[in-house]
Amino acid sequence: MKPGQKGIVRIISAFKNSIRGIRDAFRFEAAFREETYFATIAIPLGFYLAHNNIELILLVGSIILLMAVEILNSAIEAVVDRVGAEYHELSGRAKDMASAAVLFAIILVLLVWVSLLYPHYF
Repeated sequence: MKPGQKGIVRIISAFKNSIRGIRDAFRFEAAFREETYFATIAIPLGFYLAHNNIELILLVGSIILLMAVEILNSAIEAVVDRVGAEYHELSGRAKDMASAAVLFAIILVLLVWVSLLYPHYF
């Protein structure tokens, strides 16, 4: 996005940047590719299994959230790797924390899907 862009031009430019980010995540990040394949099955399944709008939002939203967190994790890793290849405690901590965020998102997906599909377990 160029500095000073306003209105619809800025929105279109931001959208193009977002699409490029999704494309790059798919191209360079194996975990994002795997989650995309999972999402291509899980999202339509969520539409099929949901009994109401709230269940649909929870089932599909948890998958979308997981993918968003994975992209943020990849972005953090890219920035840390850009800073330098040598090990630094703070770099390792940043990467580990970003990875932990992905783990929390995966746990959320599991909790949502299991609790809605098997409510007698909760």
